[in-house]
Amino acid sequence: MSTVLTEDKLRERILELKKELGAVIMAHNYQRPEVQDIADITGDSLELARQATLLDAEVIVLCAVRFMAETAAILNPTRIVLLAEGTAGCPMADMIGVDDLREWKQRYPKATVVCYVNSSAAVKAESDYCCTSANALRVVEAVPNDEILFIPDKNLGHYVSTKTNKRIILYPGYCNTHHRLTPKHVIRAKQEHADAVVLVHPECRAEVIALADAALSTSQMLRYAQESSAKTFLIGTEEGLVYRLQQDNPEKSFYLISKGLICPDMKKTTLDELAQTMELRRNVVAVPEEIRLGAKRALDRMLDIPQLPQVD
Repeated sequence: MSTVLTEDKLRERILELKKELGAVIMAHNYQRPEVQDIADITGDSLELARQATLLDAEVIVLCAVRFMAETAAILNPTRIVLLAEGTAGCPMADMIGVDDLREWKQRYPKATVVCYVNSSAAVKAESDYCCTSANALRVVEAVPNDEILFIPDKNLGHYVSTKTNKRIILYPGYCNTHHRLTPKHVIRAKQEHADAVVLVHPECRAEVIALADAALSTSQMLRYAQESSAKTFLIGTEEGLVYRLQQDNPEKSFYLISKGLICPDMKKTTLDELAQTMELRRNVVAVPEEIRLGAKRALDRMLDIPQLPQVD
């Protein structure tokens, strides 16, 4: 059906389907430009999680990856949640399973488990708190315990450990896309754009973060770029954010530090896939109630922490 439609016709059809379904379309900042443009809400994991609790819609369509759709389903048990591209997963989330976490909890029985949202619903249900890259430090500081088992991202966990006096135990997971960025990439990019402000994601390696002006989540990068007097920026996160940065700041210039900063799973979602998912009501994401309640407890503890600016 949709393979013969032009992009304009696909957009028209998606808007028709949205009205028919009573749907809201949410897209992560790493999605393709045309997918971001058709969405009602765009944001990072924290923004999408918070917005998901405020929506007045029968159907939530997530243009993102599976763990984000699971989060929406956990927080909205009475709504239908559709994942625009059913095969869009997260390699980092796959690096830890429930059995892995239970083994680590046995090793560190006194530790509070802080789980990065880039994880499955089942792993969240085994955790004490959730966090995102935007609020990881705030969550860790809010935990009434000085020993934290941080899962699954060792890079984000290490970054947090440099900002707190608490003991952070790191699980050895990582984001393939951000971990791919090396100091050589940053040094080369700075040689090409000597006056640029360097912004990288805290999922990057510690030695990459050390070369940056700031380590920020995607939402924090957007705010930083808007508020900064600088005109040129080097960006160390998935390339989808550069589109949003440029749209919001047309008078400024943004350059990817490396052409390798592409998440294949985020890029699986196309307008064609989105239209077909809405047409067929496919890729319904549901979380078993026992798991949902456990995961919701960890997410609620995160969402209940005051949303104040994180200092970097």
